[in-house]
Amino acid sequence: MGLTRRRLIRTAGFAVAATIASGGYAFGVEPFRLRVQRWAVTPPGWPPGVSLRIAALADVHACRPWMDPDRIRAITERANALEPDVTVLLGDYMAGHRFVTGRVAAREWAAALTGLRAPLGVWAILGNHDWWQDLSAQKAGKGPALSMTALRDAGIPVLENDAVRLNHGGSPVWIAGLGDQLAFRVRGKGRTRFRGVDDLPGTLRRVSDDAPVILLAHEPDIFPKVPPRVALTLSGHTHGGQVRLLGYSPVVPSRYGNRYAYGHVVEPAASGAPRHLVVSGGLGCSIAPVRAGVPPEITLVTLGGAAG
Repeated sequence: MGLTRRRLIRTAGFAVAATIASGGYAFGVEPFRLRVQRWAVTPPGWPPGVSLRIAALADVHACRPWMDPDRIRAITERANALEPDVTVLLGDYMAGHRFVTGRVAAREWAAALTGLRAPLGVWAILGNHDWWQDLSAQKAGKGPALSMTALRDAGIPVLENDAVRLNHGGSPVWIAGLGDQLAFRVRGKGRTRFRGVDDLPGTLRRVSDDAPVILLAHEPDIFPKVPPRVALTLSGHTHGGQVRLLGYSPVVPSRYGNRYAYGHVVEPAASGAPRHLVVSGGLGCSIAPVRAGVPPEITLVTLGGAAG
């Protein structure tokens, strides 16, 4: 009995130590890491012989000490070193939790992002926190959001239910940006619901020819409504769940749970053609500054070629 009790106490001690160690790692180590996650995607109808490299930065959540301007500048340098053809920013630049030692003003994080360089430009959309943290926009029930103003003042175009046609080596491609799907918190009758500023049909009407379309949508939940006309949907928002073990995230801010939590998702359309979604694990943290199994990442997608 005594031996069994000692073993039980020892096992409990190991469990407590492991929990403390893993908690320290998730809080003090992994949120400060940075990796490049590469995906290779060849959608149906993609022009043969054409390769397009897209660097995607999602969920910066600028704040001190987790994501200060110096760290954002270092991330931009790492993204530039990947030599993408185009760089996209997938929203949520504002801090998403209260565990901060200092706020980073919009003009500061926007200035830190101006170092991004790509031949086909840098294009941005907004995320839910860019609206939620803007109390003036929430009170007025309309934009422009502070993040949009900061980005545009810094020379970074923001696509909100809009699209731009680019020329990549003689092959046209569209970058379409969707307005945020959760922009406004509407409180009433004891619960909170959300009103988006997204207009998917209106966004796609901006596309005037049959060239491939890359859709930027902060939340991946729009994906079931995205038609096969879109070659690739790029999203952030979920952070991969922030805690991800063996391909599973216990908590995902999506009505679809783990279906769109992270990575390259392929689903058939009604026509049977495959539709492609890539969900970035993002860079910052929301709710709490904790990450485990899904470190901060720059997402590099190569369309029509091998992951580089």
